[in-house]
Amino acid sequence: MKHRSRLEIISLILDIATQNEGVNQKKILYRTYLSYEHLKKYLSLLQENELINCHEQAGRVYRTTEKGLRFLNLYSRLNEVVAMTNNMIIYR
Repeated sequence: MKHRSRLEIISLILDIATQNEGVNQKKILYRTYLSYEHLKKYLSLLQENELINCHEQAGRVYRTTEKGLRFLNLYSRLNEVVAMTNNMIIYR
């Protein structure tokens, strides 16, 4: 597997947790290919920054917040711009 940046991992976790019913840690763990320790750190970071919520009464179900959805949108748009600039030919 190629090296992924923190932003790529964060966006992947947020994207996985956009499902209406939410997702549990196990599903996130398998889909991100992270170790349990790394996943715990990322989930903690995302919760501290209000990008993801954990619903304990539903069996530790994670859902992306509105703020997290805005982050995903901006991240996607930024990746489009980067892809466009990588494809440009600069003339002198």
